[in-house]
Amino acid sequence: MTHFKLSAWTAVACMALAGCSSLGSKNPPPQLAPAKGAALIDCNALGSFNFPNTTVTAARVVAAGTLNNGGQPVAEHCQVTGQMNRRTSPVDGQSYAIGFEMRLPRDWSGRFLYQGNGGTDGNVVTADGGASLGSGGMLRNGLQQGFAVISSDAGHTGAQNPLFGRDPQARLDYGYQAVGSLTPMAKALIRAAYGKGPDRSYIGGTSNGGRHALVAASRFAAEYDGILANAPGIYLPRASVANLSHVKRWDSVATTRVVNGLPDYESALPMPERRLIANAILARCDALDGAVDGLVQDTEACRTAFDIVRDVPTCAGTRDGTCLTTAQKAVVAAVYAPVKRANGELFYAGFPFDPGIAHPGWGEWKFRNSVRTARNPVSVSFIFSTPPSPDLAMAKEPSRTAAYALKFDIEQEAPKIFATDKLYTESAMSFMSPPNATRMDALRERGGKILVVHGTSDPIFSIDDTAAWFRALDAHHGGQANTFARFFPVPGMGHSRGGPATDQFDALSALVDWVEYGRAPDRIVAASRGPGNPGGANADVPSTWPNTRTRPMCPFPLVARYQSGDQELAASYACTR
Repeated sequence: MTHFKLSAWTAVACMALAGCSSLGSKNPPPQLAPAKGAALIDCNALGSFNFPNTTVTAARVVAAGTLNNGGQPVAEHCQVTGQMNRRTSPVDGQSYAIGFEMRLPRDWSGRFLYQGNGGTDGNVVTADGGASLGSGGMLRNGLQQGFAVISSDAGHTGAQNPLFGRDPQARLDYGYQAVGSLTPMAKALIRAAYGKGPDRSYIGGTSNGGRHALVAASRFAAEYDGILANAPGIYLPRASVANLSHVKRWDSVATTRVVNGLPDYESALPMPERRLIANAILARCDALDGAVDGLVQDTEACRTAFDIVRDVPTCAGTRDGTCLTTAQKAVVAAVYAPVKRANGELFYAGFPFDPGIAHPGWGEWKFRNSVRTARNPVSVSFIFSTPPSPDLAMAKEPSRTAAYALKFDIEQEAPKIFATDKLYTESAMSFMSPPNATRMDALRERGGKILVVHGTSDPIFSIDDTAAWFRALDAHHGGQANTFARFFPVPGMGHSRGGPATDQFDALSALVDWVEYGRAPDRIVAASRGPGNPGGANADVPSTWPNTRTRPMCPFPLVARYQSGDQELAASYACTR
């Protein structure tokens, strides 16, 4: 597994990006042809579809309007459900299978989309190519755009979460093998449905789904033409361990340590104090992009412009929401800093300060998912550690997971995500991470494209880690990574969506335009989601923002800077240094 030195994140923004000023290339990859559509032949006949180790449980026509997206009816399509690779585990005696759903439009575009799901999977969600891709509610999801879409549970059920991590094969299916099994089956099903296979194949998702997408770019480059990764947990086990390593820090400054019998460390930095920090960041950094609008576009410049010790008032007496104690400032600075092992080894990237610290999702990840809910503790202890924890009761007893988090020792626990033994022959860092993540030669050489989107205020997967990955990718590809891969930061956006941000955009269409028509995305227009937005309102958007606000998302390392005209329109901004 390759990780990157801290200096890579703090180097001059374009040092490694030899081609970034023109976003061009002397040796462009080949141009793939556009997909050609076809009509669905017979949905009901797909009930007898035959493929090795596959059982179709149902095939039915779904009438137009049965599904809707932001009030827009989804056209008639065929829904196929089934399972692959059913087996009984010799380790825990449970029955496992890779459950899936495919939705195939009557009027097909010739495109296939694998919809990667988030979290620890375990549920077959609606295969519509929409919410699972992030982007704050796409106004037209993948199914509406004519994609044949598949989603899966990645090889285990919700009832088996997180203890499926005791079964070695279930770990591998969750990490990458479910995608490897489902992809050829899905393409064969498409051929049966339309009389031809897909001309172009895409995979996308957010969070763990974004990780799935980048893993596919590395492991299954021959199968996919376009990769869309939103808020990708590129090195997900590292992020989970890093998050748990901060629990004792929050405990040290919490005023209320127990709520309803469980630790609740949000009192370490409650919302009024987070708003105080957000306002201090805006005071120092909002205008750096030429517009005072509640967004920090120039994240790099803000690193030096804002200092939490200097720019946030220090409490002389009781905490009242207008100041932070010296101890609080030290903890917040440590939580935002890179995580290092005792020997000085960089373990996980730090986070840039951003006004999105004041949105509720920040606290969800920094506090509740590490203590009050079981997400981080059980993922690390059962799915990512070798061997998994023997304390099975911890999966169902919040008091035990909270105790695990509070006593978490990174020096003791971190080595377990790299460990193997006779039963668990692949470490978590092997089955969860893209192998050779910064060497995407196979995908590039056949004309494939990668589009990565990440919020600057993501509290669990660091955008600095994604930036380090992209810089290393660019270095490997001789400063020409932009010819097949682009990374778009989203100012203010939290994990996958939300936050005080313009977080509604259609990166999927931008990717199709690039893959099939050679139109590389020099910007992607994003909108805010105020009240009445057809994709759903974003409660984190300030009431002072107009509902029609748009901004350009710019390819890293460029920044959206105000030029002239209406400050609320994307057309008034240029992507520049």
